Amino acid sequence: MLPLTGITVLSLEQAVAAPLASRHLADLGARVIKIERPGVGDFARGYDRTVHGQSSYFVWLNRSKESLSLDVKQPEAAAILAKLLAKSDVFIQNLAPGAAERLGLGSAELRARDPRLITCTISGYGSSGPYRDQKAYDLLIQAETGVIALTGTEEEPAKVGISVADIAAGMYAYSGILTALYTRERTGEGAALETSLLDALGEWASAFALYADYGGKAPVRSGAYHAIIAPYGPYATGDGRSVYLAVQNEREWARFCGEVLQRPEIANDPRFSGNPQRVEHREALKAAIETAFEPLTAEEAGRRLNAADIAYAQMRGIGELAHHPQHEARGRFQELGTPNGPVWTLPPPLEMAGVEYAPAPVPSVGEHSAAILDELGYDAEAVARLRAEGTI
Repeated sequence: MLPLTGITVLSLEQAVAAPLASRHLADLGARVIKIERPGVGDFARGYDRTVHGQSSYFVWLNRSKESLSLDVKQPEAAAILAKLLAKSDVFIQNLAPGAAERLGLGSAELRARDPRLITCTISGYGSSGPYRDQKAYDLLIQAETGVIALTGTEEEPAKVGISVADIAAGMYAYSGILTALYTRERTGEGAALETSLLDALGEWASAFALYADYGGKAPVRSGAYHAIIAPYGPYATGDGRSVYLAVQNEREWARFCGEVLQRPEIANDPRFSGNPQRVEHREALKAAIETAFEPLTAEEAGRRLNAADIAYAQMRGIGELAHHPQHEARGRFQELGTPNGPVWTLPPPLEMAGVEYAPAPVPSVGEHSAAILDELGYDAEAVARLRAEGTI
């Protein structure tokens, strides 16, 4: 039995943030009923056609869920939703601001009906304030939180390559729902939860905002190098490759200079005597490291780094993740069913002793509509009528 077996989640979701939160709940055993538009489904299904003709995002985010196609604006949709909510422990939605309230699905109304219900609203900018009604996508939130200003080179800013704002909000929604379920076990009361992409990514960017606000200037964009820690980034070796270093404290710095670079005097150079000095003299530091690395291949540098217990890595292409030797050695890859054939997937990144994750397939649009409506008391004739009317 998985930890959330017996918990039912109803999710009126689309895109990334809400589907990520609900997928993590499904991974832990919750029954997740995903409401999708009849015919087209979640618009994330159309992002690309790369995974056996299916969206890579959708396959990643929607395993182990049941798909109910439902036009929530149709007259009978409210009755179907009410019946589903009566059976649910959690309701998640990331509709446009105010849309849930117009449908009678606002947190206050739902929890007045059922105080044990946990509601979770995910928005772009929050439910109040001057940005409340603005559309929000990952790129825009990266721009508004200063993340793009931090990322890229000194000459050109860049967005983070993954959907970091959506992922941040989805993870806060997930952890908040787990917290609310735990609290309900003790108090019997549900909760109204809310998070936004702006709040979530703003939290993640706060260290750099503090640095800029109290230091009087923003960190310099530094590509793959860390903005406020050095040495931290790629350094060239003599064979035309690079090793990625991460030196975190002065003990490591001294050991790195003595055992890896084999030039202990560098550790005492006034330009490099502390992390702030190394960041200030970043280019001179890079030159000193790469001069010491010039006689070495990347493999030789790696052996020295391993021997000195200094953290390092070599850059892999994103396609190589599917064959990462550490994942393969630990048996991390699992087979996942999809409407167009099996693909690989990674199980949840949190291992629990005694818990075996077994992902159920990614659903097709409305795949479970008839079965779910049958549970709610709709017979085959009624289901056929709802389908003909475009309700499901």
